[in-house]
Amino acid sequence: MTNRDKIQPLLDQLHQTHHMVDPKKKRFRRCKSAPLGEFAPVEMNEIKNDQSLPRSKSLLDKVHPSIKKVIIYLVIYLGIGTICFYLVRNKIKGKKIDGVLDSVYFCVVTMTTVGYGDIVPDSATTKLLACVFVFSGMALVGMILSKGADYLLEKQETLLIKALHIRRKVGPSEILEEIETNKVRYKCFMVAGFLIVLVVAGTVFLARVERLDTLDAFYCVCSTITTLGYGDKSFSTKAGRIFAIFWILSSTICLGQFFLYVAEFNTEKRQKELVKCVLSRRTTNVDLEEADLDDDGVVGAAEFVIYKLKEMGKINQHDIAAVLKEFESLDVDQSGTLSTADLILAQSSWTGR
Repeated sequence: MTNRDKIQPLLDQLHQTHHMVDPKKKRFRRCKSAPLGEFAPVEMNEIKNDQSLPRSKSLLDKVHPSIKKVIIYLVIYLGIGTICFYLVRNKIKGKKIDGVLDSVYFCVVTMTTVGYGDIVPDSATTKLLACVFVFSGMALVGMILSKGADYLLEKQETLLIKALHIRRKVGPSEILEEIETNKVRYKCFMVAGFLIVLVVAGTVFLARVERLDTLDAFYCVCSTITTLGYGDKSFSTKAGRIFAIFWILSSTICLGQFFLYVAEFNTEKRQKELVKCVLSRRTTNVDLEEADLDDDGVVGAAEFVIYKLKEMGKINQHDIAAVLKEFESLDVDQSGTLSTADLILAQSSWTGR
């Protein structure tokens, strides 16, 4: 049997399947760039008639998966750390106030690498525990920076854009365009604003509750959020350590996120300058030769776009080669184009292997 004889039944089957679809039935269309859904679409009438669907969700179900994961890991870390350090509290020296509170406070100071020195390990066991928890704590802080902080800041971008354009009505499309254009810049502004609020709150709290003068309070705040932690000034009251558990976590992570966004902003700025340079440069015959991927002497729109993206640093030659290889594997009939029949034939050949 020839390849032609094998291909024809598949094409006939595809043709029959196409005519079996009810033309009156609504089809669900979706944006090409949208991610695949986790569930198949369901008719609205079926949803209304289905009385078994849950009507309400718990507070935890409404939390974004990234935030939920961070919260779970943070609770596990602090829970295990508190239990461990509480059990060996007699082998930890320093200014103690309450066993459980001191254990949580010590965990937070350790994981953020602040290390005031007001509570320190005093035995081989506690020193080994501190070594384990400082490394695991740093990894957890990195996860919070990459997941939780990004998500929270992205949720605030819409509010920031509306506030900047408060005198005129801003539509959803304009908001999305504004976010995409100045995303990193707005994140820098928001983190800087949060950081200022945290610095002021910490300074006021230390001055009012810990009875430090304004300069010493500001000095303690700066040494804390930079994780310098000299230890000559720290939280020494019960209320102060309760406040420190939340404030140290927030302020140190916020500062780390700020520097991360500043670096990202500088990288984005250099990337935009490169794009501007590529687009302003005159196209030469050498450029056309490099853009001609199929070596037919003619450069199409797709080839020109790919070449310019490569020049801008958006993609590289390895990416292009990998995509072309996948295209060639799907183009079973070697026509230079892809169709539904090509996909069916490619899938059948993969199944038959």
